[in-house]
Amino acid sequence: MTETEQTPVHALLADGTTVRIRRPNPGDRAGVLRLYEEMSDENLRLRFFLVSRPSARQAAERVTGPPRPGHRALVAEHAGRLVGLAEYEAEPHGVTADVALVVADDWHHRGVATLLLEHLADAARTAGMTAFTADALAENLDVLRVFHDLGLRVTRRYDGPEVHCVVELTEDETYLSAVDTRGRRADVVSMRPLLRPRSVVVIGAGRRPGSVGRAILRNILTGAFTGRVFAVHPVASAIASVHAYRSVAALPHVPELAVVAVPAPAVPEVAEECGRAGVGALLVVSAGLDAHQAGALMATCRRYGMRLAGPNCLGLANTEDAVRLDATFAARHPGAGSAGIAVQSGGVGIALLDGLARLGVGVSSFVSLGDKYDVSGNDLLQWWESDGRTGLALLHLESFGNPRAFSRTARRVARTMPVLTVDAGRSEAGRRAAASHTAAAATPTMTRQALFTQAGVTATRTIGELLDAAALLYSQPLPAGTRVAVVTNAGGAGVLAADACADAGLSVPPLPAGLAGELLALLPAGAAATNPVDATAAVGEEALRACVERLARDGAVDAVLVALVPTAVASAMGEDLVRALTDVPGPLPRPAVAVLPSQPARVELLDTCAEGTVPAYSDAQDAARALAHAAVRARWLGRPPGDVAEPADVDSPRARGIVADFLAVNPEGAWLDPRTVSDLIGCYGIPQVPWAWAQDEAEAVAAARRLAGPDQGVVMKAYWPGLLHKSEQHALHLDLRGAARVRAAHRDLVGRFGDRLTGVVIQPLAERGTELFAGVVQDEVFGPLVLFGLGGTATELLADHAGRLAPLTDHDVRDLLTSPRCSPLLNGYAGAPAVDLTALEQLLHRLSRMACDLPQLAEADLNPVLAGPHGITALDVRVRLIPRRRYDPYLRRLR
Repeated sequence: MTETEQTPVHALLADGTTVRIRRPNPGDRAGVLRLYEEMSDENLRLRFFLVSRPSARQAAERVTGPPRPGHRALVAEHAGRLVGLAEYEAEPHGVTADVALVVADDWHHRGVATLLLEHLADAARTAGMTAFTADALAENLDVLRVFHDLGLRVTRRYDGPEVHCVVELTEDETYLSAVDTRGRRADVVSMRPLLRPRSVVVIGAGRRPGSVGRAILRNILTGAFTGRVFAVHPVASAIASVHAYRSVAALPHVPELAVVAVPAPAVPEVAEECGRAGVGALLVVSAGLDAHQAGALMATCRRYGMRLAGPNCLGLANTEDAVRLDATFAARHPGAGSAGIAVQSGGVGIALLDGLARLGVGVSSFVSLGDKYDVSGNDLLQWWESDGRTGLALLHLESFGNPRAFSRTARRVARTMPVLTVDAGRSEAGRRAAASHTAAAATPTMTRQALFTQAGVTATRTIGELLDAAALLYSQPLPAGTRVAVVTNAGGAGVLAADACADAGLSVPPLPAGLAGELLALLPAGAAATNPVDATAAVGEEALRACVERLARDGAVDAVLVALVPTAVASAMGEDLVRALTDVPGPLPRPAVAVLPSQPARVELLDTCAEGTVPAYSDAQDAARALAHAAVRARWLGRPPGDVAEPADVDSPRARGIVADFLAVNPEGAWLDPRTVSDLIGCYGIPQVPWAWAQDEAEAVAAARRLAGPDQGVVMKAYWPGLLHKSEQHALHLDLRGAARVRAAHRDLVGRFGDRLTGVVIQPLAERGTELFAGVVQDEVFGPLVLFGLGGTATELLADHAGRLAPLTDHDVRDLLTSPRCSPLLNGYAGAPAVDLTALEQLLHRLSRMACDLPQLAEADLNPVLAGPHGITALDVRVRLIPRRRYDPYLRRLR
């Protein structure tokens, strides 16, 4: 079953209105009948090809009647009224279904039909349908446009006044992009009352100057908010010069945004009052809501269509001139600028606001997400993508609600602006703290790193490192590569800077002889231009400026790092060497950064005469890491988006049948037996070594004779349900030659494991090759993660693995093959031949496809995978299945 079939979901229409999508029930008969009865004669004719009220009654009976095979229906509900209906009727034993739509006359052109079709198509895919069919009048342009604009492949056949449409249900990139576009537009519209309100009410602004609500009200007033401001207080007549009303209902004007700063037990009642009054959005700063209060708050927001920021948050701000809203309790107003900030922790938000203020980087909008009941980082990325002001996105996310949707959004947004984050919750203690702090489960480090890497998000380990990278990305062009020229007036500082570059994965290459000669002609006697360039303590501003300019304009390097220490020589000459960077006439074509060990601040942005800025760091390590982040971003941007391969000879329907049959017998899930494993991976064309199953000694001997020649040995592996690590239990024998040794090995296993042993697997002894590991882990939140690395018995000890989230693109697969430390083995090492990389790529694509096809696939472990110059073979495969329903992460729905 899909999510919509089990539990109603809420989703946004094109105009930002929230509707509830659910299956109809017998109690909806009157509502469905009303939907049809209120249709105009013209719309009834377009729907039924004639004006037929009896047809409407029959449709209502069909939709609300008892469930029957091959029929699905979904309704869209708003404020208790049914405003849309979509249903399909499948052909008996077929894979196509006839679809029908109806939308209330006063709800046309708001996206109701499109949203219902997206959800109905999801249900149809789960049921095994491959296409919708529909007959429409050729003059019914609205419904034809709905089908056309879905993003799915549609074919039309005209027959007189009618059109027969076939809508293929395959989800491809065209469809997902269309869904993205619709979702983004709806999301941005729904966020306007939150981030661009024309009126605000603060509920809970106490009479004490130290209360949170009063601090927020003061910031709204002193921040020069352009709209109307109200306050609600049960007793006071005025708070901070603002007239106070007894309730929201008593307000003379319905505010678009309500700031709620009342004790947790009062939050649900206040939210209900706001919803009844027609408030557009809530900002709840209150903390400590229990599960009942949280559920009531969310139910109220969904019922009345209010977007919610928080609870347990610092507030939000929007600095654009038309708004100028500071609804936070931060100590200072954020300055206007181009940095968008979304954080879960209020403390981290204050640190980022203060850090950016010290750098002189202004903020476009700031949202403290808190416990993130509704509005998330995904919403903010889409807002910044559309606001026309944001050029730098900074995130602090301790948890993810829908990471695969976040990944698609971030991947798109990161093409237009840098997206940076602090990777919070990397350690076990950090994950515990994140979970307790945000009431949401955190996720393992490798999975998060895979998400950030694939989405082009710059992930840092600390707030300081994030600000370091932000300063560089805000002020400098991206480097074309990792080659850095280090320039210094003190040899020791240059050595430390070069070491820092190497530690960060950058290179400090020797300079070409011609370029080195030009630099020496500019610099004082005694200078060295090998890289690092030691300009000596005697260098002056002009010579240093000329040196930096020459390097920045030469293609021999991708960035210039200038490490300067104060010297008595420069002071005596009245020279300020930092001006060699700040007084450059015009922007440099390559990034330049300064390292100033005497600088008190960790990072500063120095103003230049060309109306730009140059980042200056007090430590070379910070500068080098920032350059490395910029180089990684440049490399990601320089690579076009990858393509998800479609492996040949894949039998997904058969694989789903194998899974369903296994789980019918094992409803709690379990590890698959060897036969079922072989059948399942065979559906995806994954190469496996020949093998045979033997239940006794005679069968083992016969199998060995069949599988191995006279001079070839065999391998015997014990099997019983639950056996995972055969080497640790000494549950296998290698290189068995001849019937006598096969019999002896079988007797040994029977003698040691007794009744636990249900049989043995016989395989021919494999040829020599490189032992690798490949596998899949299904993360409960992030979805399937494909792993690759060094295999064999030491795979867990050495932990030389890389991971990427499925579905894998061609770029993801190449990254998987090159990221582990063992990757040189693939290209031939110490005289060994190179392995078949194409076969390895195919293996990873097939695993990715299997993981995406089968949400019940909890684990798949191929270890070892033997790789050689002529192909790859999986020698041992384990698969575990668990009951899990299909979940489409890209289906439009609210949290």
